[in-house]
Amino acid sequence: MRWRQGRRSSNVEDRRGEKAPGGGGGMGGLGNLLALAPFLLRSKRGWLILLALGALYYFGGNLFSGMPSTESPSLGPDSQQAPGTQGVAPDDEVAQFVSVVLADTEDTWGNLFQQAGSQYAPPKLVLYTEAVRSACGLSSAAVGPFYCPGDQKVYLDLSFLNELKKLGAPGDFAFAYVIAHEVGHHVQNLMGTSEKVQQARMRADKVTANRLSVMLELQADCYAGVWAFYAHRDRNMLEPGDIEEGLRAAAAVGDDHLQRRAGRAVSPDAFTHGSAEQRAYWFREGFTSGDVNKCNTFAALSGQ
Repeated sequence: MRWRQGRRSSNVEDRRGEKAPGGGGGMGGLGNLLALAPFLLRSKRGWLILLALGALYYFGGNLFSGMPSTESPSLGPDSQQAPGTQGVAPDDEVAQFVSVVLADTEDTWGNLFQQAGSQYAPPKLVLYTEAVRSACGLSSAAVGPFYCPGDQKVYLDLSFLNELKKLGAPGDFAFAYVIAHEVGHHVQNLMGTSEKVQQARMRADKVTANRLSVMLELQADCYAGVWAFYAHRDRNMLEPGDIEEGLRAAAAVGDDHLQRRAGRAVSPDAFTHGSAEQRAYWFREGFTSGDVNKCNTFAALSGQ
């Protein structure tokens, strides 16, 4: 990617090196689990829920791989970290890259919202290490990048760059796709889509709830493609091979790919993010059209 001359975002919070409130070791989540235990143990179904929650706590709820790498991620030279700061240090290359990508999503969605007669409120992006407290609770880096609608922030541990490489999706644009996908969830939140899906999921059976989650995730993939369209057309940021990197990254985090990688049988009813083919398809749909209206995954997939 041609990113070095791009605008840096002022919406990056650098919390790397800080201990997450609650000890940073997951005790906040464990305390909540223990508090629920007396109620859940009253029934057989409660036992099953308790076991599932315990597994989620122990393994970090990670959809991507095992524990995150402790290697220092790099797009080139080694980077330096400055904990607890607003913005990132000029010599911190990977964090600077994140800041430029975030700024470019701000430009893209700012223009698109303005064209629609609205105003885009950009998210904050929080860099952290190991664990972080958000409005959505205490999360470890093992869960991967995530967006919290409660505080409208994207949370990112830079070690995930190494996880992408392990999944067979190296490259700067692969990492940019991940950031743009999480920003896509912010767009869904601003549009009210996330809340509608959450309400529908609460009324649905498990299989239907999973399908709604898949539609939401695939739409975020499509929104990431829309961003890539404008980053390429308007600012010439993409280089040959970048889109292929994005497509490989989208496929690499497909549910079927991750289930096989974990040694499990592929179970479409358990998908929450979409198959490798679906994720790549919807990212490409956004990139080739540049049209938000083409990202209506709910209409496209509701009959399947």
